[in-house]
Amino acid sequence: MADTTVAEVMAELAALEDPRAREVNERHGDDHGVNLTKLRALAKQLKVQPDLARQLWETGDTAARLLALLICRPKAFERDELDVMLRRARTPKVHDWLVNYVVKKNPHAEELRRAWLADPDPVVASAGWALTTERVAKKPAGLDLAGLLDVIEAGMKGAPDRLQWAMNHCLAQIGIEHAGHRARAIDIGERLQVLKDYPTPPNCTSPFAPIWITEMVRRGTGATAGSG
Repeated sequence: MADTTVAEVMAELAALEDPRAREVNERHGDDHGVNLTKLRALAKQLKVQPDLARQLWETGDTAARLLALLICRPKAFERDELDVMLRRARTPKVHDWLVNYVVKKNPHAEELRRAWLADPDPVVASAGWALTTERVAKKPAGLDLAGLLDVIEAGMKGAPDRLQWAMNHCLAQIGIEHAGHRARAIDIGERLQVLKDYPTPPNCTSPFAPIWITEMVRRGTGATAGSG
């Protein structure tokens, strides 16, 4: 499907619109009605098309932006371009996919991590924490883990939801991956009680850090909370 136009793709996305999917997605703050499995199938047909991806992103449509993130070339974006994209990523799913599928694979990821971590906008800061969590798990050398725990201990309890979730994930990841900091990570989680009562499906791991850390260490894996 090379040389596909934006109009053709938007027509395809409109045909995939499902009112029930939209209802579920909107409960999570995502204003689109396209089943993500079908969206991924469409991306597979389109293959990598950087120019089309940029055009789809510029439409501002959530489903089009999600598709754009699947068919773009992550390493092709400039630092400032990604910064603007993150600040314009209005919905949680677009934000998450941008960070996980694009920024993490981009050569400017570390520079953006440091900048976003200190950003006054809590949604932007949450992206900095997501990138920090990735480093905690995969490239911890050079990170001040004790310092990160200090920041989490001081700020997580009163943080807005998106930022709190990202900080909590980092807290859990430090406890899971780094035995020397595990007791303190669990203690911080116990004292702050963040996400203790979060509704968790049966056979899935609670995002409450002390439970999450203990369970993942028992399994010997760094699985995501909420996964069965």
